[in-house]
Amino acid sequence: MQWDAVEIRTSPIAVSVKWSQLFPSAGTGWLVLLGTVVLVALGKVLYPRCVALKEEKRRKLFLWVSICANLAILGFFKYFNFFIENAEALIRAFGIPVESLHLNLLLPAGISFYTFKAISYAIDVYQGKMGAYYNFLNFALFWAFFPPLLAGPIDRASHLLPQISNPRQLSFQQSAEGVFLILFGLFKKVAIADGVASSVSAVYQTTGAVSWIDVVAATFLFTIQIYCDFSGYSDIARGVSKLFGIELMLNFDLPYFSKNPSEFWQRWHISLSSWLRDYLYIPLGGNRKGEGRTYQNLMTTMVLGGLWHGAAWNFVLWGFYQGGLLCLYRAFTSKPATKQPFYSKKFGFLRGVAATVLFFIITCYGWLLFRATSLTQVVTFTKIVFVDFGNFALSMPKPPLAALLGIPILFGYELLQYMALKPDFNPRFSIPARAAFYATLIFILLMGASNAPAQFIYSQF
Repeated sequence: MQWDAVEIRTSPIAVSVKWSQLFPSAGTGWLVLLGTVVLVALGKVLYPRCVALKEEKRRKLFLWVSICANLAILGFFKYFNFFIENAEALIRAFGIPVESLHLNLLLPAGISFYTFKAISYAIDVYQGKMGAYYNFLNFALFWAFFPPLLAGPIDRASHLLPQISNPRQLSFQQSAEGVFLILFGLFKKVAIADGVASSVSAVYQTTGAVSWIDVVAATFLFTIQIYCDFSGYSDIARGVSKLFGIELMLNFDLPYFSKNPSEFWQRWHISLSSWLRDYLYIPLGGNRKGEGRTYQNLMTTMVLGGLWHGAAWNFVLWGFYQGGLLCLYRAFTSKPATKQPFYSKKFGFLRGVAATVLFFIITCYGWLLFRATSLTQVVTFTKIVFVDFGNFALSMPKPPLAALLGIPILFGYELLQYMALKPDFNPRFSIPARAAFYATLIFILLMGASNAPAQFIYSQF
């Protein structure tokens, strides 16, 4: 709208409107105005009738209004162009001309995360798991709490709202943990994730030929990159929140030490996997309606989880891959346990290491599907991995020294955490050992400060 087309005079009082200038874009402004009037009118008519319904029907109605409204906003901004473009391609395949309806939409920051938070709040209140909060400022702070806004964790209202609403007391221990998490998150993001990003992009963004070792090395580095990028953000978000006296949930629990897909999804992006379990998998029926329905629910949950990551077919394929792994694992482990062979205890440790290494390789291939820029690249790289084995002509640029030093340090630290069964910060080491470790992190972080900064991967989701 061009509001300078409206002229107001005070002596004498008069208003003149140049209507052709007020709405110059073929009546778009009029449509917006008309739509607003219609929505307000519908609200005035329907709201009293909704309030007059019996309590259970009214609660269920407003629950579905909340869920549908949140999903509609998310779907419009995130998936409108994806579905429209694929529909247009399908129509053109039949020789029917169609105009492009692509919209240049700016995706709101963190839309997926605060949409999921709003939906979980509405469902928890409806199911009686928590009471409704009537303080708008507290609810708004929970919904838009800035540290985890771009990439999580997706804290539930039942966990975060009481901390926001009640008085908080800071402690030295909590603040020390917060500072360490911030340092460790920056170390993972700046020194490692940003350090290997250019090497990964050199392979996945290239239009030329790549070798077997290029694809394998780039995929391995992306496996490290996405973990350090994502868990680094979560560490920073949790650390900043601790400085405010707020405890966010643990989002990563040493996921690359997993031995199977079920364990992996209990350790990777815990806030999302538990959200999908509680608000999608279980409502679909979970494992309560027979084996066939269980596999269907697992696959549906993981495919929708893959699509949540982005409006692209490689994410859908990644969801199918993860769902297939879960189904296969369930199929082979749901049988009644048999007597263990005599060597199972003797070689239990070696079997555990072998299972961890094997599943890590399987996970790496999943990240190839995730990182690929197109389905064509998925096919090409898959052929290279399984057919071009032995081609060690490496053309990928070497990561900087900060990343090469940071990766083994990260692995060693997490191995100690895994062996101690303590995945979070704890002062079990002596003060000199901790001081040396902190100094090493700071030194490598300063080395990595020269890395080209890269956007947080999950901020686009």
